[in-house]
Amino acid sequence: MKHYDAIILGGGAGGLMCAAQLRQNSSLSIAIIEGNNRPALKLKASGGGKCNLTNVEVDESHYLGDSSLIKHVLSAFPQKALLEYFREGGLRPVIRKERYYFCPKSSDEVISILMGKAHGVDLLLGHKILRVEGQNPFVVTTERGKFSADKIVVATGGASYKELGASDIGLKIAQSYGIKTVPFSPALVGLTLQPREFWMKELSGISCRARIHVAGKTLNEDLLFAHKGISGLVVLSASLYWFKGEIVVDFLPDFDLDTIKKEKKAISTALPLPKRLLKAFLDAVGLEDKACNRLSLPEWEKLSTIQRYAMAPSGTFGLSKAEACRGGVSCEEIDPKTMESIKIKGLYFIGETVDVTGELGGYNFQWAFSSAVVAAKAIGS
Repeated sequence: MKHYDAIILGGGAGGLMCAAQLRQNSSLSIAIIEGNNRPALKLKASGGGKCNLTNVEVDESHYLGDSSLIKHVLSAFPQKALLEYFREGGLRPVIRKERYYFCPKSSDEVISILMGKAHGVDLLLGHKILRVEGQNPFVVTTERGKFSADKIVVATGGASYKELGASDIGLKIAQSYGIKTVPFSPALVGLTLQPREFWMKELSGISCRARIHVAGKTLNEDLLFAHKGISGLVVLSASLYWFKGEIVVDFLPDFDLDTIKKEKKAISTALPLPKRLLKAFLDAVGLEDKACNRLSLPEWEKLSTIQRYAMAPSGTFGLSKAEACRGGVSCEEIDPKTMESIKIKGLYFIGETVDVTGELGGYNFQWAFSSAVVAAKAIGS
């Protein structure tokens, strides 16, 4: 049984960054154990193959989880440090929609930089992890053998993207050591509809700019009507904060309805939204598509709900369609200065394995990279 100073479980964004940092800043013997036959499959597929690395605006307000832990980890390796790290490796991220940092060519650029910096680390691919036992040293059992290490970094991610090898093994490892966990559930996922909103199903494929208010959060981006319900960037981020109850959708953010009160045009012509959407909405609220200047006060009240449409989703599209997961190792079990388990010394949890989830837009990769750096610094020192 081969022994290492540190074994990293999972060869995704967090695992590769942790290995790269340890390799660059220490002389420890390190291995990455990855169940897939290639590393970083989720990173490679993300952002349409161009990997949304991070966001223009990054702070704890864009995450669900313990804010003090998140703030400490992000400050240890902030967005500026992340961008500089990859620029030093030759990557020149580009900004899309004035918010999102993407690779200019493909996700392979990020993977290549991380793999290059992790050169010399034993990369054990195709090793499905079965369990971790013991302590000082820990023993990792895979389908292809056993390995031991003084320190273990669990970077196995969440349970979404099962087709890319995702699993809940990280939670099972934590639970086997008596560490408190929160079950994985879908996040960054489309929302399904109650019968009252079934009119939206007829709009599949139509998108519009929207603002969603949910659980004290306000989110702005594109909304996409889908066959199963509603999706799009704004809905995916909203789903992070929605557990049950109502959300409020503004289909005309920053538009002043008063400007059309004297219009002789029909509502569906006067408002800057797709006509199919407007006509379906008008039918849903029981309003005739007539000239704006002919609307009575009660009719104006009905029309105004287009900017405060309250609806209660029935559920989500499920884990198979989710971009990420809520849940993971409870934040109270983690030392924010090291990402080490408070109960089990030498056992670290990073990335999506921890009960921290960001909105759509590069936040989860930022968290994976930042938490990996924090753990690597602690192990290396």
